[in-house]
Amino acid sequence: MKKRVYVVPHSHWDREWYFTIEDSNVLLAENLDHLLDVLEKDEDYTGYVFDAQASVVEEYLKARPENRDRLKQLVEAKRIFIGPWYTQTDSLLVNKESIIRNLLYGTKISGSFGHSMNCGYLPDIFGQNQYLPSIFKGFGIDNSVLQRGIYTDQLKGDLNFTWKSPDGETVDANNIYFGYGPGKFLEATEEYKEERLLPILEKLAEMNTSTDNLLLPAGGDQVLVREHFPETIKKLNEDSSEYEFVLSDYETFMKETWEDDAGFSNVIEGEMTATQKSRIHNTIRSQRYDIKKLNYEVEHKILNVLEPLAVIGQSLGFRYPQAWLDGMWKQLFDVHAHDSIGGCNSDDTNRDIVHRLEKVNRMADGLLNILKKQMTEAVSRKLGQDNVFVFFNTNADVFAGSVEAVLFTKSSHFKVCCLDGSEVSVEAVDQEYISGGKKIVVTAEGEKQVEVPGYYRTVVMADVKDVPALGYRTFVVEEVEEGLRKLSEDDAKTSIENDHVKVEFVDGNVTLTQKETGIEIPGLLRFENVADAGDSYDFSPLEGDEPILLEQGELLFVENGALSGKMMIKHEALVPANLEDRQAKINSESLVIVTTLELRKDEKVVRVQHTIDNSVEDHRVRVLLNTGVANSASSFADQGFGLIERSVENPYMKDWKENGFAEAPVPIYSLENFAGVSKDGVTFAAITRGIKEYEVVGGSLALTLFRSVGLLGRDDLAWRPGRASGINNKVVYTPDAQMKQKMVFEYGVYVGSEEAETLFGETDHFVSRHVSYQKQSLNTFEERLERFEIPYPVAELDDSVSLLRIVDNPAIVMSSCKRAYDDTSVIVRFFNPTDEVQTFELDSVFDSIVVVNLAEEVLAGAGSKLEIKPKGHLTLKLS
Repeated sequence: MKKRVYVVPHSHWDREWYFTIEDSNVLLAENLDHLLDVLEKDEDYTGYVFDAQASVVEEYLKARPENRDRLKQLVEAKRIFIGPWYTQTDSLLVNKESIIRNLLYGTKISGSFGHSMNCGYLPDIFGQNQYLPSIFKGFGIDNSVLQRGIYTDQLKGDLNFTWKSPDGETVDANNIYFGYGPGKFLEATEEYKEERLLPILEKLAEMNTSTDNLLLPAGGDQVLVREHFPETIKKLNEDSSEYEFVLSDYETFMKETWEDDAGFSNVIEGEMTATQKSRIHNTIRSQRYDIKKLNYEVEHKILNVLEPLAVIGQSLGFRYPQAWLDGMWKQLFDVHAHDSIGGCNSDDTNRDIVHRLEKVNRMADGLLNILKKQMTEAVSRKLGQDNVFVFFNTNADVFAGSVEAVLFTKSSHFKVCCLDGSEVSVEAVDQEYISGGKKIVVTAEGEKQVEVPGYYRTVVMADVKDVPALGYRTFVVEEVEEGLRKLSEDDAKTSIENDHVKVEFVDGNVTLTQKETGIEIPGLLRFENVADAGDSYDFSPLEGDEPILLEQGELLFVENGALSGKMMIKHEALVPANLEDRQAKINSESLVIVTTLELRKDEKVVRVQHTIDNSVEDHRVRVLLNTGVANSASSFADQGFGLIERSVENPYMKDWKENGFAEAPVPIYSLENFAGVSKDGVTFAAITRGIKEYEVVGGSLALTLFRSVGLLGRDDLAWRPGRASGINNKVVYTPDAQMKQKMVFEYGVYVGSEEAETLFGETDHFVSRHVSYQKQSLNTFEERLERFEIPYPVAELDDSVSLLRIVDNPAIVMSSCKRAYDDTSVIVRFFNPTDEVQTFELDSVFDSIVVVNLAEEVLAGAGSKLEIKPKGHLTLKLS
């Protein structure tokens, strides 16, 4: 019986890379013009996969709007396959909700053209998130075709397997063992068959022990449609007695291969980051830190603040900014493509990426400003008071805690009160006097300059309580003659502390004490500086290089108050200026790291901030956090809707070169929000804001702050032998990637319980899902659009509102709250990171609650008791 070879013609379309998105779009118009012509002319050309991206269609139609109907007819006929993605997103460097949103837009837009490809296609991303099967299943996608991240022994002799997420959801999967281009140059010549095609097919047959169906992707980066393929297939079939060749697509291959209980018994669970067959670029997680940090900030602002605040606003009669958010998300999806967010691009492209993120960030700030101002004004009108300060809680739990806010007053002293007159505990963290300047007044005698009185800008720490879930609470700011407490510098003090934690500067370093358990961790932080002889894809150690450790710090100051305490420390060392100096052992450039540690009232997390103004080239800087946990065999991090456990030592490292690995399987890992270690009742975790790479080294958790390199690709790295990644026939210099700029790194240190609900709960609090707004007329430039006139569509609002609240189950976490894609209903997603089934109730103002899938399609009605399976997620539609 002949083996059947499914030849899938396709183009893998990188939106940007060593070229810009403009280059890509100009080329795209030419490419798709030609594809339409070829498919319309040749009915034997049965199908073509255009990289599973809806974005390329939207871009193409901007240039060729007249071709919409032609394109739509071919998509409807399943001769051009687009979707389910909007762009081919990275899955390890972006928020889980960004992955879901990418598929939501991708499937909806592709479906509007007649069909969204029903295959979770992952041809080129640098590693697979453990929740991708569950996410695909949530969109009705029951199979996946993927390339990178699988060890050969995991396959157990068969490229077809079941891929399983931590919540138990599964999809049928196929590993494209030779990548997406083994049939790129498919020909029927004897030379091609003997030297290239047949050896590949023999290997594929050897690795498909349970089926005679073989998958041969036939495409490559930005390739044109191969017009000769139908004729080539005919010739191959005429000459072959062993194989039957068919021109096909991924949907057909997966359907026909998996139908009728095919007998594929192998199950592979979780994340895929193996480096055996394909490069994963494990250390790309620290490349272009500025892009990672800015992306984190923008994702956080949209997902955790803007969208839920807009839902609150919509419920009160304000316009939900759907069109703005659609545009913002699409720009983010461009950033999230694997090369883009990875930072392995030309400087021109990376500048575009940063600019794109800055634009989205500005739009988010503007929309937040308008929403906060409109709602606060309506509250003020109903109260009949102008001195209101509204605190918005965009989470589904009641909020209490010490928070920073900026207040403007004429007097240097003031107090913040609840509406019942009780005083909120407040202290000034920083205060400055701002001159009012002058303003122009038009009079009958002409324009006149009028002096404007000055005022005070005060950063305060406020101990707010009982802020309703997914809602807001109103306070008032009253000016007084004296009485405002201020955070004060204390030269005699060398420590900060609260009821839970003490942080003390001892002999040039920091000792952390967890009071409830008595755990004491001396030498909390030190810094490691090493050479980076790599490129934009991968860190590479320099032979003979010795790490420079910055261990002894200088205490700059300690400030203490009733609500918070701060400590500032400076580390400094001379390091080599570049690789040449590193090789010559010349230490001539100063590396200065200024660290601020902050403790707030009632918090168990120590807030840490490092500032580095980098002037050094070709190096990597990590902070080494003493965990107090010795000889841990594994680490953990969050990924998707749960924890992931990883080995501290990768057994494949022992003989990776001898076994021909594409890249060293170093145990350096990604994280979404936190990472840590746990042993013998001691758990140490770091909760980060944009830091995406860690390694456990001895008893230390090493967070990579940044790495700086000057080349896009470089041949023969220590951990990545062979050709340069990226474009390998031209040297592309990337001086911007040397990161000669001022950078700020933020994370929190937590020592305590190892329970998943505690770790996710502390993270939820640390990321700050709240905003505030003061009605005032003194300052018009703190907020982005403050100085401009805006309409007020809602006249009056109550002083306190709550839309919904999770009732009595701290294990449940809200990951998304937004308006539905197709109507004005509200979509809320919750997840359960624990190993147990969790039930909960919602206290809600909504009349109707139904369960929907990730595509927002109704599955079932929701009772009063809601249930989420272990490590699972639940999406609700409320109206």
